[in-house]
Amino acid sequence: MTVVIATSNPGKVREFSRLLEPAGFTVKTPEECGVTGAPEEDGDTFLANARIKARAAAAATGLAALADDSGLCVDALDGEPGVRSARFAEPGKRTQTLLRRMEGQNNRKARFVTAAVLAYPGGREITAEGVCEGEIALAPSGTNGFGYDPVFFLPELGRTMAELLPEEKNAVSHRARALRALLEKLP
Repeated sequence: MTVVIATSNPGKVREFSRLLEPAGFTVKTPEECGVTGAPEEDGDTFLANARIKARAAAAATGLAALADDSGLCVDALDGEPGVRSARFAEPGKRTQTLLRRMEGQNNRKARFVTAAVLAYPGGREITAEGVCEGEIALAPSGTNGFGYDPVFFLPELGRTMAELLPEEKNAVSHRARALRALLEKLP
C-alpha cells in the first residue's frame, strides 16, 4: 500500500519511513505526488490538526494519507506549548524560549504527545495517539532528532531524545507509539 506522509518536515518523513517501510508500505511525500503547500492547522487539538492535514493530502493525491500533529506539553507551563508547539516561538528559538520559561521551575515533568490520522480518499479514517513521558533538561544535549528533542530528557534512559540513535528513538517516541497503535487498527 502506498501512503502519503502529509508533512514537509524531513525529520518526520524519516521517522515515518523507518516505521512504515518494514511493514510493507511505500512512502511518498506530498511533493513526490505533485502537491505543494499545506492546509492551515487551526484545530484546537492535536487530533483536529492531524485530521486537517490527512484529509487534505488524501483529497489532493487520491491516496491514503498519514498525518500527525505532535507537541510538547510541560506541566509547569500548564501544558504549553501544547498544540502550538511549532508556533511557540520563532523558528530556531523555540528551545531557548522553553528553557528561559523553565528557569527556576522544580517541576520539569513533560510529555510529547502525538495524534495520528490515516485518511483514505473515500473518507474513512483511522486514528491513534502516542505519549512519551519525560522531563525538560536544564540544557540541550545531543544532535539527533529535531525540534524539542535536545531538551526532552528520558529519565529511564538517562539521555535526551536527541542523544538516542534512530532505532532507540523509534522504540520509545510518541510518534512511534502512535504509529504502532494505528498500524494495529489496520484491517
